[in-house]
Amino acid sequence: MQSADRDEANDYDSIAEAYSAENETSLVNAYYERPAMLTLAGDVAGRRILDAGCGSGPLSAALRDRGAVVTGIDASAGMLALARRRLGDDVALHEVDLGDLLPFDEGAFDDVVASLVLHYLEDWGPTLAEVRRVLRPGGRLIASVSHPFTAWAHRDPRPDYHVTTSYTFDWALNGQFVPMKLWRRPLHAMTDAFTAAGFRLSVISEPLPDPAARELFPDGFQELSTHPNFLFFVVEVPPSANGSGSQAPRGS
Repeated sequence: MQSADRDEANDYDSIAEAYSAENETSLVNAYYERPAMLTLAGDVAGRRILDAGCGSGPLSAALRDRGAVVTGIDASAGMLALARRRLGDDVALHEVDLGDLLPFDEGAFDDVVASLVLHYLEDWGPTLAEVRRVLRPGGRLIASVSHPFTAWAHRDPRPDYHVTTSYTFDWALNGQFVPMKLWRRPLHAMTDAFTAAGFRLSVISEPLPDPAARELFPDGFQELSTHPNFLFFVVEVPPSANGSGSQAPRGS
């Protein structure tokens, strides 16, 4: 459906509890997207990781449990309240919009994880510049987004694949319909944005769901195994990077 209103869409404060509960056990989150992110992250023991768009904190918790030193940011106060309940004092949490300057020093992190958040942004440029700034040379951005082909195929009428376009829909969540707005961009626009921000592409991944989901979600497992919902990236700051180059200057 296409009825979501721009001004009302993506209100995570109003759905924080319901979304968090869904995220804990759903096929696409608990058995597909989150395991894929953790696999791409690999051994994170001792690494300083920024969870950009941490929500209620399930990925932050998993990274912390694997030995990472995690900091989380999110634009939703409601989501951060749930994250604080989950994580206690183990993870520093900040209310920050990804469209703003990040309140961290240059090179403060070894990794940034951005789990299903970049597709909310019309322009990736300023956000990727800030992410690159707070990553050390050799650091990684690990990101997941809605798969561009899936988002294209489900639109009616189908837009020009090669053009970045917004789309709205009503998401069925816990018995209610929640208006959402995302931006669908072609694969080449994503990779161009990463390279323009000074990143080097390391991995593009279209993983399969966790085999454990086969018994729990037999119908959904088959669908997700043949029609991927998300696309995953690992991009790196070149080891020789320094404070100059394509990084955006800080505000005064």
